[in-house]
Amino acid sequence: MANAAPQYGWFGDDFTGASDTLATLAERGFKALLFLGIPTPEQLAAVGPLDAVGIAGATRSMAPAEMAPVLDAAGAFFAGLGVRLMHYKCCSTFDSAPHVGSIGAAVAALKPHFPNRLVPVIGGQPNLGRYCLFGQLFAAAGTGGEVHRIDRHPTMSRHPVTPMGEADLRRHLVAQGLGPIGLVDYRSHEDEGGAVALERAGAGEAQAVLFDVSRTEDLAAIAGLLSGPLAEAPMLAVGASSVAQMLAGLGWATTGPASSSAVTRQEGPVLALAGSLSPVTRAQVEAATGFTRLIIDPARLLSEPDHAGELCQRAVSQLAMGDTMLLTAAPEGAPENPRAVAEATGALLRAVMREARVARLLVAGGDTSTLAIESLDIWGLSYRAPLVAGAPLCRAHSAALHLDGLEIVLKGGQMGPPNFFELASR
Repeated sequence: MANAAPQYGWFGDDFTGASDTLATLAERGFKALLFLGIPTPEQLAAVGPLDAVGIAGATRSMAPAEMAPVLDAAGAFFAGLGVRLMHYKCCSTFDSAPHVGSIGAAVAALKPHFPNRLVPVIGGQPNLGRYCLFGQLFAAAGTGGEVHRIDRHPTMSRHPVTPMGEADLRRHLVAQGLGPIGLVDYRSHEDEGGAVALERAGAGEAQAVLFDVSRTEDLAAIAGLLSGPLAEAPMLAVGASSVAQMLAGLGWATTGPASSSAVTRQEGPVLALAGSLSPVTRAQVEAATGFTRLIIDPARLLSEPDHAGELCQRAVSQLAMGDTMLLTAAPEGAPENPRAVAEATGALLRAVMREARVARLLVAGGDTSTLAIESLDIWGLSYRAPLVAGAPLCRAHSAALHLDGLEIVLKGGQMGPPNFFELASR
């Protein structure tokens, strides 16, 4: 029998990470759906009882003043649903800053709705090459790449919006207004001292507790430490999809089928939109030989009203002949007004999707994915099949017939192997 209320809620600070959490839950048997805003009663009724409910947001690219009302409304919604564990899903590299995408501001807005004193911060996701040891964050450069301390990572230390200049997650989050923060380091996961370490870390004025994650097995130990506090009151947790991976250790009942079979794409062309400037994505673009490429000049897109219309017509014509990629040209130096570029790119995608019928949509880039999918008349995503770690195949839910059932893959800039676009277009 289905649960009377969802056990788990998550709010993604961008759409790519939110879809990864959706896949994490679905592959473990949780009946889950990711909404692209606070769902209406009609939308909730249409999907039926759920074990887990998610909302994909854009808070990663917002200032704290913009974040607060969005997250306050989301917190009230999830608390009203009766979720036991509320997950603020941030990027696995924790890239954020006091002025944009502040995780501290997110906790300040959500915490009043979840009375549990403990706010766990789960500091790694090993299946994506993210590790936290003694509070220091490390990340691989691409799938299977060399692991770097985050402040020396070749991409994340130079992120165009939120460069990571601090590897100690406690210092990083205290600078965003979340603190003091205790630490349960990875050594406590290997012995009987975890409970003592948690009690010590959460003592005094600690507003949150950071948990090291050096390997996947650590998540089961963390789940064991959190099971007691979770039974006392609804809890807010922060982290990547490793928070959802941890649920296996809590033994919560699930009602959905644990499906992991791959699917073959529907008949029709694939449209790819690559807005990420990450070297990982750019290498994937270079390896994508099966697409006709159309270059988006960000400066022209923002300054020339007719440029988007010209690109749209060219894209529609190319899609009639096969797989097509819209590729944002890399600027010389730091990009100017990246949010405006992402919004304009989303408007272009909306125009193309109105006129063309595609079998599958691939979007690469965290902010690009968020603002591009927000521009479409889609109200939800459900999990369809695995693809690559961090970027599952999803199904769109929409009142528009040409979008309902559309297959979508959302990929962050750092995610996927070199042949990502080939894998995603099969």
